[in-house]
Amino acid sequence: MTPAELAALIRAVLLDAVAAGDVALATEDVPDPKVERPRQREHGDWATNVAMQLAKKVGTNPRALAELLAGRLAQADGIAAAEVAGPGFLNIRIEAGAAGELARTIVETGPEFGRNDALTGHVINMEYVSANPTGPLHIGHTRWAALGDALVRLLRASGADVTPEYYINDAGAQMDKFGASVLARATGGEVPEGGYIGGYVNDLAARVLAEHPELPDLPVEDAVAVAREAGYRLQMAEIEETLAAFNVHFDVYFSERELHDGGAVRSAVDRLREQGHVFDDGGAVWLRTTDFGDDKDRVMIRADGAPTYFAADAAYYLSKKDRGFPEKIYLLGADHHGYVNRLKAIASCAGDDPERNIEILIGQLVSVAGARMSKRAGNIIELRDLIEWIGTDPVRYTLARFPADSPLTLDGEKLREQNLDNPVYYVQYAHARTRQVARNAETHGVSRDGFDPTALDHPADAALLGVLGSFPEVVARAARLREPHRVARYLEELAASYHTWYGQCRVTPRGEDPVEPSHHARLVLNDAVTQVIANGLGLLGVSAPERM
Repeated sequence: MTPAELAALIRAVLLDAVAAGDVALATEDVPDPKVERPRQREHGDWATNVAMQLAKKVGTNPRALAELLAGRLAQADGIAAAEVAGPGFLNIRIEAGAAGELARTIVETGPEFGRNDALTGHVINMEYVSANPTGPLHIGHTRWAALGDALVRLLRASGADVTPEYYINDAGAQMDKFGASVLARATGGEVPEGGYIGGYVNDLAARVLAEHPELPDLPVEDAVAVAREAGYRLQMAEIEETLAAFNVHFDVYFSERELHDGGAVRSAVDRLREQGHVFDDGGAVWLRTTDFGDDKDRVMIRADGAPTYFAADAAYYLSKKDRGFPEKIYLLGADHHGYVNRLKAIASCAGDDPERNIEILIGQLVSVAGARMSKRAGNIIELRDLIEWIGTDPVRYTLARFPADSPLTLDGEKLREQNLDNPVYYVQYAHARTRQVARNAETHGVSRDGFDPTALDHPADAALLGVLGSFPEVVARAARLREPHRVARYLEELAASYHTWYGQCRVTPRGEDPVEPSHHARLVLNDAVTQVIANGLGLLGVSAPERM
């Protein structure tokens, strides 16, 4: 019996009590009860506060309603006991057979177990990373690369239609400085003031010169343009390769330049003017964002006729709206707190609801103890160096297991350690152990045939099944709250429960002892743990190794 099935059973009991006249409640007011595992295992397998939730509406005290429901629940198939605790909690124990069926359900459901419909109908554009194409990805981009991708996976697992998008800041003066820097390195000239330095520029310059040997002979303006476009293309290719190595993939790479070249920025000004929020002052064009909580109005077009970055932000928001994304999530770094009010103001000026149509998540800084600065990029730590030094799995898992709004320092050497004090190793080792247990079982003649759920009658079986059963709700809650760390912490709890179970329950017989029904049943339970750990790690973009 899954938690969802138990919740449905409790609701059915409530409906029966309403129909019998024992509970004074309209049928349409009967809720979908929530069930959760009690903090203390001896209190039962699952608990619900539905009696406390409904007592006032029913016109009785919570304990009296809980007693009534407990008596009816105790008679239901699969329920071993239903007891009232405290002011009106219902603690429920599941019969071994009903509880054990969960193992078979998980194995049969496979990779789909944990998926839910909590966010079905939500159509979301999620933009994250969006690093400038003028240099390599570094530690400042790493947190949102890991968390953003995990959020995409979680949202999709909870039924949402999500499009991950990378916004390429490929317009403006920084691109010209980038082109001039690449050209200078390619031709032996001086990097312009405020230009880009570091070994990576030398690498790009060498590759650009190999592609365009005519570069030194071109007029300066043409040479800068060639160097800029070729360097941009090569740098973006490297960014995509690094993201792929980090197990991060985007559906859309959206060019800021296209907003300008296609007239979207000017169009955005006109559209927002039609909404009544644009005004002219001092020769510049402004958006009246103070009407919607911003600390000051924002310039869209300067007095010299040049559009601002803010104008591009507005055009980009409207582009997302026009492309059919009612919900837009922005994942921004710690230095972007000032963007929250202005982006919400853009949404309001566009006629959207800033509480529903836009969501802005801010991630705090990450540092790495013991890491060397990049030889190619100067005073930054490159993501690809982190991958080479620590590995994708440890970095992604560690970034995922802490809330985004908490500052974080990664200890690279500790993350490289292969021991049970390392959380990612601890969880991956549990998965590898389940696979080894399954291989050992097969050599001892233990099969999955004749699965008897009633044979899962040890307290450790029940405890492990309880943890497994909560996985779909953990996924749904992590998606709703935008908190991937809930999945990581759940996996550590599951790994701990599995290791305890492994020490108390045998999947293979001892010595010459015969294979018994409990061995067959526990092999299926072992497989269920395999599946849930793999599903959970997959949501975090982390591998589930067969051996360690």
